[in-house]
Amino acid sequence: MRSNEPDLKQTGGSWKWQTILCLAGLLINLGGARLAERLDLPLFLDTTGTVLTAVLGGYLPCILVGLLTNLIKGLWDFNAVYFGGVNVLVGVCSAFFAGRSSLNRISRVILFVLAVSIAGGLLSAVLTWFLYGFGVERSSRALTLLLRDIGITNNSAAQILADLLINLVDKALTIVLALFLTEKFPEETKEKLHFKGWRQNPLSAEAEREAQHSVCRSVSLTKKIAVLITAVCVCVAAGSSAVTLVLYYRSAIEEHTKRAQGVAALAAAVIDPEQVDNYLTLGEQAAGYLETQEMLYMIRESSPDILYVYAYRILPDGVHVVFDLDTEDLEGSEPGEVFDFDLSFVPLLPALFAGETIDPIISDDSYGWLLTVYQPVYDSDGNCQCYAAADISMSQLRSDEYSFAIKILALFLGFFTLILAAALWVGRYNVILPLNSMAMASSAFAYDSEQARSHSVERLHSLGIRTGDEIENLYLALLKTTQDSMEYVDDIHRKTDTITRMQSGLILVLADLVESRDKCTGDHVRKTADYARIIMNELRREGMYPLELTDEFINNVYSSAPLHDIGKIKVSDTILNKPGRLTDEEFEEMKNHTTAGSEIISQAIALVSDSTYLNVAKDLAKYHHERWDGKGYPCGLSEEAIPLSARIMAVADVFDALISKRSYKEGMPFETAVGIIREGSGTHFDPKVVRAFLNAEREVRQVAEQFAAIRNLGGSTNPGTI
Repeated sequence: MRSNEPDLKQTGGSWKWQTILCLAGLLINLGGARLAERLDLPLFLDTTGTVLTAVLGGYLPCILVGLLTNLIKGLWDFNAVYFGGVNVLVGVCSAFFAGRSSLNRISRVILFVLAVSIAGGLLSAVLTWFLYGFGVERSSRALTLLLRDIGITNNSAAQILADLLINLVDKALTIVLALFLTEKFPEETKEKLHFKGWRQNPLSAEAEREAQHSVCRSVSLTKKIAVLITAVCVCVAAGSSAVTLVLYYRSAIEEHTKRAQGVAALAAAVIDPEQVDNYLTLGEQAAGYLETQEMLYMIRESSPDILYVYAYRILPDGVHVVFDLDTEDLEGSEPGEVFDFDLSFVPLLPALFAGETIDPIISDDSYGWLLTVYQPVYDSDGNCQCYAAADISMSQLRSDEYSFAIKILALFLGFFTLILAAALWVGRYNVILPLNSMAMASSAFAYDSEQARSHSVERLHSLGIRTGDEIENLYLALLKTTQDSMEYVDDIHRKTDTITRMQSGLILVLADLVESRDKCTGDHVRKTADYARIIMNELRREGMYPLELTDEFINNVYSSAPLHDIGKIKVSDTILNKPGRLTDEEFEEMKNHTTAGSEIISQAIALVSDSTYLNVAKDLAKYHHERWDGKGYPCGLSEEAIPLSARIMAVADVFDALISKRSYKEGMPFETAVGIIREGSGTHFDPKVVRAFLNAEREVRQVAEQFAAIRNLGGSTNPGTI
């Protein structure tokens, strides 16, 4: 068995070339991005290398280049990391278009540009919205303002459209540049740069497509791998994201709580508890009120997350305002004003009445969804005069949480695409193509000839699968099984050929036994067999009886033709070798050789399971004296009710009887015998068979002359080789 080691020179490029392609794509992306930043262009120019890698290398390298580009850009602009999914999406779209059709037509390039621009622009705009909000201008400010001036008054719509237009220009330049660079590569280099990981001898492009997209009864293995990897990644991402978000939420709550507690503690420290009564009754007229209020404003402004700062005295009749700072959206209550308790604080009232410290509370009441921290203000006697409070909006916290989730999703999108592409790439070259290659080679295996079998075995050997795992074990087992099977088949064919030769020899020996009793027949059985074969071949050339005249039928008739007179073995020697004409009684006994032959062969059929040729022999023996007009014997059949084999044998038998010398007559001249056959067309013989006989007259004459020459030399034909 020859070596199955793949020819690595033909595997679509080495790792050296593929690494160079990825590094070149990465440098082109980073160089373009830095150029756009230096020139302050409203473009990105960070996907040219991704598109170039996609067109030359395929899915996996472009995804890798796109993701690494944004990870490296994150070293000086961390938010660029979250836009790695956009770069990856551009690469996937580029690889899809490059793989599905040649990009040598303007219409395809335009469709390519539009698809990449819209996909990249929409995803970029959505990420911008969630990460920055639409108060931040990341697209061209001038273009956004221009769009507003021409009638697009909605800020979000103007910015999305600006992003799309910028992406359209950016991706058009990117793709044109990438395609220009691609055309500079010779075809041989392009082949080396394409990412292929053959674990077998490479297939042709057509065979590779057929192996990759083979028809399956249910779901293909490629789809199963994709679904499995997707499910695993989604489950892992969902689980880890959920844990991360919970931890982030708790951490944010803890951080905001500490911040609010610090602000509330500072507020409590600047409020003079001995003056609270005066603050409630005199308000801003009380000594030190305005100074304290100003300090509270300063404390609130020191932390941008603090929404409200105030001081309340909690009494059974309600909440008494001590300080309540104004905000941009809401004017604070006046000192001494009393209002009802919020429902969220009702369970805490006993502790508040007693002046105790309470835990931070999250409420959603009249002032919105807030995180509130109360800090008691005690006088010198330890009595709680009021509570200083700080509120933080939970809506902003939730918005931050959504932004954090989108960042996780954006990172997941890029890495998930890379993992899926890598898994499918490995599965393609290590599982899918080897398995389908074996399936295709096995299903196309041919057994009908030694050459076909040899070619089929060679095709299996040429796959050269070397995955180094169970797939390779299966391949080697298939090779061994095939090799053993072919040796067994060859042995069977050798034995079958031997049996066939023995069968033919025995038939001829048996026919010779009959001939040895009939001193007049000579080489009759051999000549009639040759004439019958000539007639059958001519009938097939003329397109007659196409369904019946198969190779098997012709071989069976030729092989069993010597048995057509086997029934004569039961005819007495006196009648068989009588020199004169037979009496009516003797002729009737002679006619019985047809049924006797049929009975003899029927007994043989009962002992042989595969008796196709014997069935043909039985028809020849029984019906070769039937006539086309129905006047023959033993059954009086007519026209096509007579088996075709017997109709052919009738012509061959009569013709040889006419030209052969018998004990009771001399042989006729060849032309005279042919004339008698012609005259018997439509009465004695099948007209189509007669026409074929006449059309093959030259071949018939050659056979007749050959046997005549042998007889004149005193020789005899070989009765067969056993």
